[in-house]
Amino acid sequence: MKCDLHIHTTYSDGKYPPEKVVKFAYDAGLSHISITDHDTVCGVEEAIEHGKKYGLVVIPGIEFSSFFDGRDVHILGYFIDYTSKNVREYLFKLKKEREKRAKKIVDKLNEMGYEIEFNRIKEIAKDGAIGRPHIATALYEKGYIDTKEDAFYGLIGNEDPAYVPKYEVSVQDAIKFLRENGALVVLAHPGLIGDREMALKVLEFGFDGIEIYHPKHTKSDIEFFRDYALKNNMIITGGSDFHFFTSSSKIGIMDYDCSKVIEEFYKRGFFNDK
Repeated sequence: MKCDLHIHTTYSDGKYPPEKVVKFAYDAGLSHISITDHDTVCGVEEAIEHGKKYGLVVIPGIEFSSFFDGRDVHILGYFIDYTSKNVREYLFKLKKEREKRAKKIVDKLNEMGYEIEFNRIKEIAKDGAIGRPHIATALYEKGYIDTKEDAFYGLIGNEDPAYVPKYEVSVQDAIKFLRENGALVVLAHPGLIGDREMALKVLEFGFDGIEIYHPKHTKSDIEFFRDYALKNNMIITGGSDFHFFTSSSKIGIMDYDCSKVIEEFYKRGFFNDK
């Protein structure tokens, strides 16, 4: 059994709409995927409906942004109740905070001589939650940078002059929100948090699982966090963190047998309830 439990669409910072993402997953021979857009569930229902056409199971998901000790901590929430009014209203609030942040970043860039417009950023993001990658796209379109990645090295990266901090949600509050809305809570790519000591501190807040298999995890990362998960009876997940195709990025790139995690999802009754 092959699956990919970390995929983004145009509803956050991915390049492709849910319909195309589902077709890519089907063509890759996957049985289960999860749409995990940043701080939004807007693409979930659309993906589920397209998945039915191909006999592909689409797990409702989200990649929720939180903070601990000044570090970005991303949390994957599987089987979140994406139809809940409470979920929609809270995520709409986060979307508005993202827009405020993006506007401040654009204002800073304008002051630095980079002539990009906030309305263009909104057009690029479409109906999705605005993020820095959308601003990078606008800079690239104007010819200010050679690649979109260049924007994060000197302009809008965490230590750069046009950087503006995110609206902060603590790890504890993020976990509470996700659990209150039916989600299974998994720590995303812990190897990218900064250092393992910090990741272990974050794990003390209580997660159901850990994303072990990720394209940016080293072999050492995989072994370290897999051992931790096994010792603590935690679910082990993995995914491509797909945004768009590159030579090293494609849906299903993490070639691992996900039958155990899918079996665990069934055991916990998620597929029966959702």
